[in-house]
Amino acid sequence: MIEIEVCEVRGRCPVYKVGDKITVDDPKIVLEKTDALCTHALSSLLHYALALERGADPVRLGLSKPRDREHAYIQCVDPGEPYTSGGTVVFRIGRVKRVVESQKIAARNKRETRR
Repeated sequence: MIEIEVCEVRGRCPVYKVGDKITVDDPKIVLEKTDALCTHALSSLLHYALALERGADPVRLGLSKPRDREHAYIQCVDPGEPYTSGGTVVFRIGRVKRVVESQKIAARNKRETRR
């Protein structure tokens, strides 16, 4: 599962504000944990979602710097003024550890320790 958070809005965006989130649990967008959706943003975000969710290194993809390997940064395709009346949004994408997965790993480790 990944969480996409708006970390910056340059210009005027009619859809997002800083702090808004989108949650993706491949292949679905978790609407209950998503604040807003924009077609301009989705075109930039979704093709990286699967790779990042499955452990791709954002630094190797050119989406982050080595000091922040836990996140990728992607920008919406709207260039903003003077080209459009909108603005561009910068998103921070990070993997979300699932409690259930953590519990399964702990249980497996416990079983292996007993052997």
